[in-house]
Amino acid sequence: MKRKDNEKVMGELRALRGLRELGTRFSDSLIHRPRRAFGSPGTPSDYSALVRLGVPIVVGQIGNVVLGFADTIMVGRHSMQELAAASFVNTMFTLVVIFATGFSYGLTPVVGSMFGRGETGRIGTAVKDSLVANLLLSLALVGVTVLFCLNIHRFGQPVELLPLMRPYLWVNIASLPFLCCFNTFKQFFDGITDTRTPMFIIIGGNLLNIFGNWVLIYGQFGAPELGLFGAGLSTALSRVVMAVACVLVFFMHRRYACYRRGFASGRVSRAGVGRLSGLGFPVALQLGMETAAFSLSAIFVGWLGTTALAAHQVMLTVSQLLYMINSGMAAAVAVRVSYFAGQRNYAAVRRTAYSGLHLVLLIACVLSVPIFFLRNTLSWWFTDSAEVSLLVSVTVFPLIAYQIGDAVQYTFANALRGIECVKPMIWIAFFAYFVVSLPLGWLLGIRLGYGLVGIWSAFPICLSVAGVLYYACFRRRLRSELAGR
Repeated sequence: MKRKDNEKVMGELRALRGLRELGTRFSDSLIHRPRRAFGSPGTPSDYSALVRLGVPIVVGQIGNVVLGFADTIMVGRHSMQELAAASFVNTMFTLVVIFATGFSYGLTPVVGSMFGRGETGRIGTAVKDSLVANLLLSLALVGVTVLFCLNIHRFGQPVELLPLMRPYLWVNIASLPFLCCFNTFKQFFDGITDTRTPMFIIIGGNLLNIFGNWVLIYGQFGAPELGLFGAGLSTALSRVVMAVACVLVFFMHRRYACYRRGFASGRVSRAGVGRLSGLGFPVALQLGMETAAFSLSAIFVGWLGTTALAAHQVMLTVSQLLYMINSGMAAAVAVRVSYFAGQRNYAAVRRTAYSGLHLVLLIACVLSVPIFFLRNTLSWWFTDSAEVSLLVSVTVFPLIAYQIGDAVQYTFANALRGIECVKPMIWIAFFAYFVVSLPLGWLLGIRLGYGLVGIWSAFPICLSVAGVLYYACFRRRLRSELAGR
């Protein structure tokens, strides 16, 4: 009797092993079997989950774009010289902001994978480590930007704009620690799929910034008329308020009590800070080099004169609308991918990445249509200069051309971030943006004499190169994870 029972148990175990092997082969086939380029359609739940996560991020990102529009419109109406000065400073300082933001992205996959496994206590400790790492980074960035400000006259910009550039840059530098604090808590909220909280904070901060612009740029309510410097003060104040709001929500709302316990009991560790830095620096460098393709191009544009700088600022503001919406939806990909990667569900990782790509491509194509039809009137929102309007109307074409490549590169960059495969992104970004984009922009815009249109024509090529390489890296990493499972 005992023997029969043992044989029965062994038979059931063999059946369970067979089912597990069958399931493994099936999930492997989801990744290894031939598919159409950039994947087959995902399930409705894949798309709906990404939309639920992505829409609040997109709304917050659109808030940043609206703020950029408001800044550009208000400064441009006050003075075209101030608009040109803001163009150069914003373009260069954006490189610093993007680097700081990219560094904070190291927290998202860590929190997302822990959240997928239900390890809430460890999440609080990770937030503390990330906060320390981001504040240390802010001090380093302050030092770099101070050196840049002291030597801004060496970058070949119009001499008459330097007295406007320096004060505006100084006040932005002072707000960097608060920006890095806000970034830390935003990535925490995103990692636990609570994307609505930072959305509301961003919207509130942007409304405060716009009101502060109106008061300080034009001298309302008895305030002095500070022009461009007033816009900088308003931006710095909004960053302080957003950082404080995030801290208050985290430490006072009962929803985050389980994470606060981990934050309070956990100690800052060199290993934790090192892991987050190891994930954050490659992403910061990748985003920094991508932004450098635009930011350092402002140096080339400055050689073309004040009109080209003003048109470049208008184009950057318009392009940010497309970038922020696309990047907001792609950021949801990183959150979902990290959640499934924490559970080692690589079939879901793959579906999520391709579903995100389909959504981002759709959004990019839809938004390109009104940009095309409004190309002749876009600049009138910012300045009444006919020369700027003509230049903007022709520079729109390379902007539209790079939307597909941008959608592919940003989606798969976020998918790589979600599975913590970030080091290859550095070399891909270096090749695409420094080896391809900057030399090509100089060749077309300066050497061959195509001006601003030539400089912007380098962007579709470099973004497409980056997109294809990120996609190939993502597929290779998934195969590696399955082979080692």
